[in-house]
Amino acid sequence: MKTVLCYGDSNTYGYIPGTGGRYDHKTRWPMALERILNEDADEAEWWVDEEGLNGRTSCFDDPVELERNGLRHIIPILKSHKPLDIVAVMLGTNDLKRRFNPSPYDVAQGVLNVIKAIQHSETGPGDGAPKVLVICPPPILESPVFGDVFSGSAAISRRLAHFYRQVCKESGAAFFDSGGVVKVSDIDGVHLESSEHLRLAEALSEIVRGIYLRHH
Repeated sequence: MKTVLCYGDSNTYGYIPGTGGRYDHKTRWPMALERILNEDADEAEWWVDEEGLNGRTSCFDDPVELERNGLRHIIPILKSHKPLDIVAVMLGTNDLKRRFNPSPYDVAQGVLNVIKAIQHSETGPGDGAPKVLVICPPPILESPVFGDVFSGSAAISRRLAHFYRQVCKESGAAFFDSGGVVKVSDIDGVHLESSEHLRLAEALSEIVRGIYLRHH
């Protein structure tokens, strides 16, 4: 089966804005993506693995939320799911936390480190490199819910797509700006509502199919 790994943070995990719970399997965008990819097939041809973790950063060690360094965790996760055709990375929102004092350039460079790790992981078919799809997260909003954590970061988040596009061009990774398709919830300014999970999955299904077809 064609296998896609979705590696991300709380918006890949399926964090529900307002309640802090988790959306069910049918709602979360990776599972919706799998359903859409397989909807016209007599038998399932695509397998989508979910690897979302609340608070995950690209490569920062978080002194408050421990064990959230995405770069540190990526290799064992890739090896546990190999062989992988495509790895979809949606990280960067947590890098915007005020305690990291981030710039959009720094966030994109952190994602570039993750891209390079995937490309050198030997976890694709035949121990080759999986194809990498970088999903730039949608801009966040200033909100009292996470105000102390993300204060001042909304403006920075709106500049991420430019720098993500650059690192994807440099590394050869595919790029998708999710902010052109989805928006974060007004409830907390950070997370996606259920309708946005489906909208993201629908957009990504075409991107994922295109990546696979170009390389097979």
